[in-house]
Amino acid sequence: MSLGARIAWDDTVLPFQLDQSDIRGRVARLDGVLDRVLEQHDYPARIEALVAEMTLLTALIGQTMKLRWKLSLQVRGDGPARLIATDYYAPSKDGAPARIRAWASFDESRLDESADPYALIGKGYFAILIDQGQGNQPYQGITPITGDSLASCAETYFAQSEQLPTRFSLSFGKSTEPGRGESWRAGGVMLQKMPKASPLANPEGGSGEDGLLEARDILDEDEGENWTRANVLLDTVDQLELIGPSVAPTDLLVRLFHEEAPRVFETQPVQFGCTCSEAKVRQSLSIYSAKDIAHMTTDEGIVTADCQFCGAHYEFSPNTLGFEATEGPDAKSPEAEAEGKAAGGRG
Repeated sequence: MSLGARIAWDDTVLPFQLDQSDIRGRVARLDGVLDRVLEQHDYPARIEALVAEMTLLTALIGQTMKLRWKLSLQVRGDGPARLIATDYYAPSKDGAPARIRAWASFDESRLDESADPYALIGKGYFAILIDQGQGNQPYQGITPITGDSLASCAETYFAQSEQLPTRFSLSFGKSTEPGRGESWRAGGVMLQKMPKASPLANPEGGSGEDGLLEARDILDEDEGENWTRANVLLDTVDQLELIGPSVAPTDLLVRLFHEEAPRVFETQPVQFGCTCSEAKVRQSLSIYSAKDIAHMTTDEGIVTADCQFCGAHYEFSPNTLGFEATEGPDAKSPEAEAEGKAAGGRG
């Protein structure tokens, strides 16, 4: 693809390579996707900011997923923001959009609306899970919560678990344009140095917080110079260049890295998407006995389930659930069936 060509940058991830530095990266724009993710919930502003940052990280990291693979990011902490979870579903075929969903669990009674959003997580861990599909063992990597942002956690993860120097520059927030209401805009750049040989890291630990590895612990002198130069250039990026309406990702790469010979690849479109379904809820409940199902049954005589990601609402007859079910899955009221289908359609 020519660097002079403009692309439809809303809800896309653009992979690129800096040929002079042996660095690969991605530019992401999540506009409509982030609106769809956050409109499913009524999160407080600080929680919205954490979900927005996590969703943007997921788009940047997930672009490397092979067809039909799934990437999940999770942050768990002991603070008011207890859990932030995202999923990236790679395209089912070449040219198809990837799908992203996200949600958060938090203790509203402990929220401090004046606190920095990242401080609400407290102590905990950052995890990446890669599901390669049926018949393959999922991969999971975990690193402690560290640094001053979710992006810092992701950078530490790649240095510590993958020994790949990685850098993120992110921007996100709400904006209002003439003729449009308030909407979310998010943009970011990811840089990643690909090692040519075995890692050089000291097995006794790195120079980061609590001995965690950092980029300088992995790179040799020449690689370190290239990495530092690319990071200095990335430091010059302006917020409006990341999320504003006038700078396409191709133009941004030329502005930042023209001396590094940037080369771009095929754009990956992304969209909001949830995979919940009535069948999956039934499957998740199939491990329970009739006694367990009875405890889940409401006073109205139904079992309900809500998708945390998209808000879809499902209702079931208790006799159709669990491994002791006495009726088939179609044995439910027409009203419940209609409501379940309508709720499922929102995902």
